[in-house]
Amino acid sequence: MTAIVVGYVDKPEGRAALQRAATEAKLRRARLVVVNAQSSTDTTPAADEALAAVRAELDAEGLASDVREPGAGGDPADDLISTAEEVDADFIVIGLRKRSPVGKLILGSNAQRVLLDASCPVLAVKAEASG
Repeated sequence: MTAIVVGYVDKPEGRAALQRAATEAKLRRARLVVVNAQSSTDTTPAADEALAAVRAELDAEGLASDVREPGAGGDPADDLISTAEEVDADFIVIGLRKRSPVGKLILGSNAQRVLLDASCPVLAVKAEASG
C-alpha cells in the first residue's frame, strides 16, 4: 500500500494540510501517516484533545492511518523526512502560513528544509483565507 505523510499542527495551515492529505489518501487508496509536528512543544490537554479529534476524524472517514508523535525536542523537518523515508512515502504534505512582507523573504525554516531535503515530492498547501 502506498503512503502519504503529512505534518500536522493544530493551526489553520496544519488543518489544511491534513484535509488535503486525507483527500489524496482517499483518491490514491493510500495509508495516511500523520506526524504531529507540535508534540515536542505543546503537551497541554487541549493539544491532546486536538490530536484525539484528528484520530477520530480519520477513523470516521475510514482511512488507513497512523498518527505518530515524535519524541520531545525533535526537529519537525527531520521527523517528517525520516518518517517519509521509513514508510517509503509517495509524497509529503505540509501547510504554509501567510507571512509578512519581511517574512516573505525567508520561507519558514522547517518548510524550506522539508522542500529541499526530502527525497520524495512535497505538496505545500495554504489555509483558506479567513473573512
